[in-house]
Amino acid sequence: MTAYRIGEAAELLGVSVDTVRRWVDAGRLGAVRGENGHRSIGGIELARFAKSLAGAPGQGAHRSSARNRMSGIVTAVTRDTIMAQVDIQAGPFRVVSLMSREAVDDLGIEVGSTAIAVIKSTNVVIERGDER
Repeated sequence: MTAYRIGEAAELLGVSVDTVRRWVDAGRLGAVRGENGHRSIGGIELARFAKSLAGAPGQGAHRSSARNRMSGIVTAVTRDTIMAQVDIQAGPFRVVSLMSREAVDDLGIEVGSTAIAVIKSTNVVIERGDER
């Protein structure tokens, strides 16, 4: 069974190490102590917990067929006469969107504002995330 250290779990969930420790201490996320005294979280437990976060308060119910929603902060907006590029940092992920300049202006998107990247695709490539 795959197990993750607290720091690895925090990185995968896009939260701080302290947040994961608080979740473990509160019993929200199961962890076991190894012989070395360090806590680890089983892969199945971490996957279950990550899935539960997707429906957590604050995420809201959305009337959309797109299920991949990543909240973040706008880090860059590059405009030309017709198009614009918007960069969002969503946890450890950089998401880049190309859209019309009109859409960026209408939405009032600017550096420092929060935004949600909604990703809908018929082709998603999945790569193995560990080097174990």
